[in-house]
Amino acid sequence: MPREAEPSLNERAFVVQALQEGLRLDGRAFDQFRGLDLKFGDHYGVADVTLGKTRVLANVSAEVTAPYIDRPFDGIFTITTELSPMASPAFEVNRPTETEVLLSRLLEKTVRRSNALDTESLCLIAGQKCWSIRVDLHVLSHDGNLIDGSCLAVVAALRHFRRPDTSIEGETLTVYTPAEREPVPLSWLHSPFCITFSFYGEEGEIMLLDATLLEEQLRVSSCIISLNKHGEICQIAKLGGTPVEAVSLIQCASAALTKGKELSTLLDQKLAEDSKRRDKGGLLAELSAENER
Repeated sequence: MPREAEPSLNERAFVVQALQEGLRLDGRAFDQFRGLDLKFGDHYGVADVTLGKTRVLANVSAEVTAPYIDRPFDGIFTITTELSPMASPAFEVNRPTETEVLLSRLLEKTVRRSNALDTESLCLIAGQKCWSIRVDLHVLSHDGNLIDGSCLAVVAALRHFRRPDTSIEGETLTVYTPAEREPVPLSWLHSPFCITFSFYGEEGEIMLLDATLLEEQLRVSSCIISLNKHGEICQIAKLGGTPVEAVSLIQCASAALTKGKELSTLLDQKLAEDSKRRDKGGLLAELSAENER
């Protein structure tokens, strides 16, 4: 399996010494994110997140299917990730790397297991029919901090998505097209975000937010905290490496809450802008625009 190009000894020594002197290669502060941009597609449920040179695309789709036998009153919600060689030479098709496995597990814990999406609202006919919501995550460019960017893309795409409206008469289910009825948003309970911290130094005393790929390769340890704007922690993952002091983890949680609130504000603002952009006279205006095209 291909591997990422390892930093040279000179690069390693230069970056570590610069961090010890309070400097990063791109001139950012230790607790500063790179330029973050969030865009929505023409169709509902498409979110494009750019974080520096890292770019992630999330696409949500829905279909009517049968629920799981042991969960007859719940819909189905799945997240699939794709890391292709287009994003990095270290990724191969159909051969998951440690990075892809870690990304899938953290998104599973952060978004699905934290009950961010109300799966009971996806039930149509108990034990017979329900909505199956699927998020496909595509990594288009990898330059570090995939987890934070991917989580934001998944949450943004789900909150932006609209599923077809339905009605039930007896055992008959009717699914309406967008022309017949306005699509409806998903029942969303809270918006969790991942914040990744990288540690450097012999005892992990230096802490960075939003590490680039080079900085990730040189870190001695990392910690990923998932929480929402209310300070409710969904999961904390301290993955190997140098042990980190308990005081440092408390500082991480405090910094993560600040960044989580910033990401939540950004997402709300972008959703409002997209809604305003689409609301140009309502559904009739959209249909007439489609006819003109």
